[in-house]
Amino acid sequence: MSTVDLAPVEGVELAPEGRLVSLGRVRGMGVFLAVLAVITLVAFGIGVPSGAHAVFLVSGPPALSISPLTMSVRWVAVALAAGCAALAVLLVLRRSARGSYLIFSSGVVLFLWAFLAWAARGAALNLSQMLVGTLVYATPLVYGSLSGIMCERSGVVNIAIEGQFLAGAFLGAMVGSASGNLWLGVLAGAVAGGLFGALLAFLALRYGADQIIVGVVIVAFCTGLTNFLTEQVLTPDQSTLNSPQTFSPLAIPLLSKIPILGPMLFDQNVFLYGAAILLIVVHVALFKTRWGLRVRAVGEHPRAAETVGIHVLSVRYRNVILGGVIAGIGGASFTIGSIGEFSAGMTAGLGYVALAAMIFGRWRPFGALGAAVLFGFALSLQSYLAVLNVGIPSPFLSMAPYVITIAVVSGLVGRVRPPAADGVPYSRE
Repeated sequence: MSTVDLAPVEGVELAPEGRLVSLGRVRGMGVFLAVLAVITLVAFGIGVPSGAHAVFLVSGPPALSISPLTMSVRWVAVALAAGCAALAVLLVLRRSARGSYLIFSSGVVLFLWAFLAWAARGAALNLSQMLVGTLVYATPLVYGSLSGIMCERSGVVNIAIEGQFLAGAFLGAMVGSASGNLWLGVLAGAVAGGLFGALLAFLALRYGADQIIVGVVIVAFCTGLTNFLTEQVLTPDQSTLNSPQTFSPLAIPLLSKIPILGPMLFDQNVFLYGAAILLIVVHVALFKTRWGLRVRAVGEHPRAAETVGIHVLSVRYRNVILGGVIAGIGGASFTIGSIGEFSAGMTAGLGYVALAAMIFGRWRPFGALGAAVLFGFALSLQSYLAVLNVGIPSPFLSMAPYVITIAVVSGLVGRVRPPAADGVPYSRE
């Protein structure tokens, strides 16, 4: 394995998995939290009439019913602003970078709590349903980020996730509708994603083509192809080829009755349960097995891996195709797992958001899960705020998930180190 000179540098610490965190960045996060604390105090506290209350509905079917939670908007905001300010001071005075992201995340959560109370003033916000929506939006992002992890841990950049989403969504809807069998639709989505994964692997590994360019071309091709086939094939025969059933929620006995968590985690369709199982399988396979050690060796130092008998190109072919299969299943979740029909461009760039979740999660499955939930919450919050009519223009609400994506990929959450050979062509000597 290659070694990288990461000798200690004054004011910089190396977090697990190669995240470089400077004390200057930690203090910057503290200043940012201080700004959020001022906004919380002024806009959500002092600027709100003292008699304003927010009501949060915290139960929904099939969970046990519990009373709504009512709170004073002003005083909750004042208390949360104080907590956010305390965390800001803690970050500014901190002499170690370890644990700084946990503190920062806690401050952001306090700000979001105050914001939700302000948005729901004089109205009722179904918190339980908003969290359910968060996981619905996060599910395809989990599949997409796992696809990226499988590819990039072996050293191949997969920009084509958006195209694999579209192919999986299209073929999943068409086959599921024509056959009346939703599981065949899932299989068709997996095959579609795997085929474009194989195309990416063939062009990038056999001919050494630039992996970024190949990925972008595949996305453009899938976009144009699905648009054309939708107009020429699906639309003329909508009832037969583009009206599949969707997987019904499958409630887990007893667990689905838990307030808040029950409907969110234990009353979902098979795509969410499949994502949860896949997370565990990928994590164990990559970090607890000999196969995973070989994959990571190929992604870090393929030349050294070759010298100990690992066939680098075979490992990369398998991983890229498998990553395409996972992305194709995620694409099928858009249609037979949620909406019930395919429409042109329905993935709306979420393949790129899944890549951002992968980077935010440091190429680790459970880190990517946390990032996917964050993005899913932003998407769910956007739809609920539009209903509450909070006075924020809807285009700005629509921008929120993508602003977070830009912040992630630009390094504002900290510089991360990808696998050393990620995107680097390899040829046997």
